[in-house]
Amino acid sequence: MTGLLVCVAVLAAASTYGVLHQRRSGRVRVRGRDDGKRLGADRLGGELGQRATLVQFSSAFCAPCRATRRVLGEVAGVVPGVTHIEIDAEAHLDLVREFDILKTPTVLVLDADGRVVRRATGQPRKADVIAALGEAV
Repeated sequence: MTGLLVCVAVLAAASTYGVLHQRRSGRVRVRGRDDGKRLGADRLGGELGQRATLVQFSSAFCAPCRATRRVLGEVAGVVPGVTHIEIDAEAHLDLVREFDILKTPTVLVLDADGRVVRRATGQPRKADVIAALGEAV
């Protein structure tokens, strides 16, 4: 009987964790650690957008990275002055450490001056990315 109760408790805890993790993944939010941090064209390997830049940190075998690339490319194609730049996290460990990239995909939303204004960890929804651009432009 005790074993059954332990199994039920573990399943309940794991399910709760899974639901909470799923709800947080991909949400675009402001992080205090990013205040004042900037990225320039020299470090990104591409030009900043006139209004905003979507910087995606990816890794080679990350399936959500491919979907995120598609979403960010669509947004950059629709919103004037917005550029999408993808960075290989494994090849740019200095940036990964500096910006506390713990998971791929991670998306940083930069304003026209290269300041980080928003961040998303996991695959963001298109509507959330467009809403986050409102703060950058």
